[in-house]
Amino acid sequence: MSLLNFGKKESSSPSVDPALRALIEQERVYQEGVTAVKDLIAPAAFQVTPHYVMVGKKYAVTHFVFTYPRYLQTNWFSPIINYDVTFDVAMFIHPMDSAGVLKTLLKVVTQVQSRIRMDEEHNKVRDPMLETALADAESLRDSLQQGTEKFFRLGIYLTLYGDSKEELDKLSREVEGMFESQLVYAKPAIFQMEDGFNSTLPLAEDKLAIGSNMNTSPLSTIFPFVSSDVTSNRGILYGINRHNNSLVLFDRFSMENANMVVFAKSGAGKSYAVKLEILRSLMFGIDVIVIDPENEYKYLAETVNGAFLKISLTSDHHINPFDLPVPLEDESPADVLRTNIIHLSGLLKVMLGTMTPEEDSILDRAISETYAMKDITVDSDFANVSFPVMGDLGEVLANMQGAESLSLRLKKFTEGTFGGFVNHPTNIKINKNFVVFNIRDMEDELRPVAMYVILHYIWTLVRGQLKKRILVVDEAWWMMQHDEAASFLFAIAKRCRKYWMGLTTITQDITDFLSSRYGKPIVTNSSIQLLLRQSPAAIDMIKDTFYLTDEEKFLLLESNVGEGIFFAGVKHAAIKIVASYSEDQIITSNPEQILEIERARKALGKE
Repeated sequence: MSLLNFGKKESSSPSVDPALRALIEQERVYQEGVTAVKDLIAPAAFQVTPHYVMVGKKYAVTHFVFTYPRYLQTNWFSPIINYDVTFDVAMFIHPMDSAGVLKTLLKVVTQVQSRIRMDEEHNKVRDPMLETALADAESLRDSLQQGTEKFFRLGIYLTLYGDSKEELDKLSREVEGMFESQLVYAKPAIFQMEDGFNSTLPLAEDKLAIGSNMNTSPLSTIFPFVSSDVTSNRGILYGINRHNNSLVLFDRFSMENANMVVFAKSGAGKSYAVKLEILRSLMFGIDVIVIDPENEYKYLAETVNGAFLKISLTSDHHINPFDLPVPLEDESPADVLRTNIIHLSGLLKVMLGTMTPEEDSILDRAISETYAMKDITVDSDFANVSFPVMGDLGEVLANMQGAESLSLRLKKFTEGTFGGFVNHPTNIKINKNFVVFNIRDMEDELRPVAMYVILHYIWTLVRGQLKKRILVVDEAWWMMQHDEAASFLFAIAKRCRKYWMGLTTITQDITDFLSSRYGKPIVTNSSIQLLLRQSPAAIDMIKDTFYLTDEEKFLLLESNVGEGIFFAGVKHAAIKIVASYSEDQIITSNPEQILEIERARKALGKE
């Protein structure tokens, strides 16, 4: 027993020692001076007026909902919950005794029936409102009697905060307008502002006691938790919903398109998340093709028995951009040849740089003549011809008037330093479910060219055989530096849905990606977006592009590795990427962890 409690019991006794009484008094004074929790959280000042309260320097006004329409749509309260301002909302749901409600409903039914009968006796025109009220009351009586519905009294209170009275009035008008758009009406708790403010504090005290009668079905529409649940009955596990610990289980091919963009700063876990998706997609029989600029997918390819193709100036693997696919049943050879000439023109613009309109025209004619040198025309059988290479185009340009500059620039890719890259016949064949094109050893100047050539080769393959596929373009900002390459990537993003393929675009240089005129269209043509931790320099551009709230903006700035926001159409949720131990050993990008794995593999090999 404390001295203070002892004093409360014994202070009335005349036999208490004066010294003990003095000690008890000192203890009481000490306890009054101790800071309590409510002293720490209390504002510096609190002022109450009939129309608002002031909490420190902040203005606050509380609104209460007083009427609802006859029918409420599911999730109607979400626009209010997602309103991008600071506010507190409280919902008080008071259960009511069904027996008492049934007695009240019996009286209501009797009164309405009596009114209808009296109107009939006096030959009055029937009143639809009375008949509707009778039908609703009878239906509710049946549901309550059968136990399928319960009856409640619902109170919804909303406290808005502002830095000035004018801002508070503006917010109040906007919120009332949002309510009225749902045929729900709210108004401020005038002369009850203190009770309203206290009702929205986390104290579970309904000081206002203003409610509306409501049964279970309409009451269930109040809860605004539809948008935060990103789960379907099929698909792969992307991660854990950080809001409610549910699974983010999704099938990207169930959307209007299967495209996905991944934005994150370096080290935030974007490649880790994509490799985890690849590993789980392969288990469902989905083919995956990756353009890998940093050798991050090699171990994954080895583990799943995939193909790892190294594309560089000294590599043994070559892709000839002059290759022509065999026309499909609904295509003509002329269309195929014309399309490939357009793609070659775009590639050469990336390789050779800016061209004048005259040079562009000359180049187009030179490509056609290069094919003609090999007897390839609109009537040829592309399955039984020998395709030209870049050196053949160089010979044609060397003999064309006005093509001197083009010929000189092209020699770098046929005879010069870059001659070992695009001047060979194709000698690769994709026959694996998982294929990685690695361009780590490609010079920075040639990376956009390599990505363009590889994407064109992959696109030709995809069009030739319909199969569920995912194409991953890592560090896509390399292509966004050139309009022709960015345009080709955008064309794939728009058209790949028709060939049952989903494009995954990954980048850490968000500024370069979105500054391209094709950057934002690629984002808008992607049904799924994954945003992981962002840098402060790029967060404002991300916020404007994805229409993030301030809370979502701060969430991306403060997220740990592998945490962010997952968008699937109109739904989105905070996500945490989670892998099993075995998956983590396969997909990790942590250098320290990779070295430990390699040491363990070498040790096992020696044994």
